[in-house]
Amino acid sequence: TNIGSILASVNPYKPIPGLYSVDAIDLYRQHRLGELPPHIFATANECYCCLWKRHDSQCVLISGESGAGKTESTKLLLKFLSAMSQTSLGAPVAEKSTRVEEAILES
Repeated sequence: TNIGSILASVNPYKPIPGLYSVDAIDLYRQHRLGELPPHIFATANECYCCLWKRHDSQCVLISGESGAGKTESTKLLLKFLSAMSQTSLGAPVAEKSTRVEEAILES
């Protein structure tokens, strides 16, 4: 659920098909926060928009107990931001994965 620009999420401890797919990235990048159901990509899109369109600095705080999914959430956030930066550079949707993205996600 969203509380303003805060996303409260729960680790389902199982994969949910399509939840974090390229199609989900494309869907959430086309909508503002609150227009679609709560999702980490909606939060990431809001950060991206504020960073580039309003030139506002951004900070994302991801917290939770051990096993809550903090590392996975961070990877998903970075995956979205990387895809957005590739799209803004004019790269085709299918070419969103780059060596830089892979290095960041692996770190």
